[in-house]
Amino acid sequence: MHPPVPTNRSERVHDSDAAIRQTDSDAALARLSAVRKGYLNDRFISSLLPRAQLQPLRPPLINTGTYVRSEAIDRLVEQWLELSKSEGQLCQIVSLGAGSDTRFWRLMDGPWKEHIGAYFELDFPDVTLKKAMAIRNPKSGLSTTLGHSELDLGGQALHSSRYHLLPCDLQLFKEYLSPALPTLLLFECVLVYMSPEASSTLIQWFVDFFSPSTHTPLPGTLGCTVYEMFGLEDAFGQVMMNNLRARNHGFTSAKALTLRNIRSNYIEPSELGRISSLEMLDEVEELNLVLEHYAITWGMKASSSAATISPWVEWGLYPIKQ
Repeated sequence: MHPPVPTNRSERVHDSDAAIRQTDSDAALARLSAVRKGYLNDRFISSLLPRAQLQPLRPPLINTGTYVRSEAIDRLVEQWLELSKSEGQLCQIVSLGAGSDTRFWRLMDGPWKEHIGAYFELDFPDVTLKKAMAIRNPKSGLSTTLGHSELDLGGQALHSSRYHLLPCDLQLFKEYLSPALPTLLLFECVLVYMSPEASSTLIQWFVDFFSPSTHTPLPGTLGCTVYEMFGLEDAFGQVMMNNLRARNHGFTSAKALTLRNIRSNYIEPSELGRISSLEMLDEVEELNLVLEHYAITWGMKASSSAATISPWVEWGLYPIKQ
């Protein structure tokens, strides 16, 4: 039996947004499964999921894919922080469509705590409302890591000295964002749900914000990391690559890898051995097929004086030397 057809545009938009929000729940449950099976370390994810201890485990194929995705993006983020540190600057990170992501807490729980100037998470208002409630719940432990925080916008927003959770409105967080600091944008399964025109406009907003101006003659380096469901040779993959290339948005560089390539060439053999020992994976060919259709793209826009000067040109993933 099929659900009734929406009778008006607002209902269709609502249904579409609900489907997008469900992808965050799926990703969070996949991460929880990977953590419980030993693929990843994340002591915060269970605090953002209801009845976490009762959630079923995911199959090895999903656990492996979740691990590869997380390992690659974590490496890009940590390298960005390291480069910011080498420049003697704090780093800003903007996660759009952050959902139930725990990266801020994991970074604050490690050696990068003092190098984060500001961390922003943007998502649908009902998503940020739910996350703000989880953060403020004393049983979650999230507020302990966060420190003092205040709610805003009827509970849809939350602010601390370094962390800002906001509903999707670029103007709301513009006052907190500094154009002078190196800033990394994170898009994980976000742009694929937008039209090419909308995603291009969104990226261009950040490019313009981090362009030289009277108030900021030397803006901070802007980086962008995109994780999406596509093949690099299909139409959407080409659009994403083009959106990050210099001729479209002024990005100095843009590169991309499929998860299959990352698993095969960018993860230490010893770590792959550890992962293989956690669960029996019979569907290796199916795993490779699935990983071939997910990719991570990253691009960087440096100020004109730093466009060809280290260290920013070194940012990216590098294959393991065999």
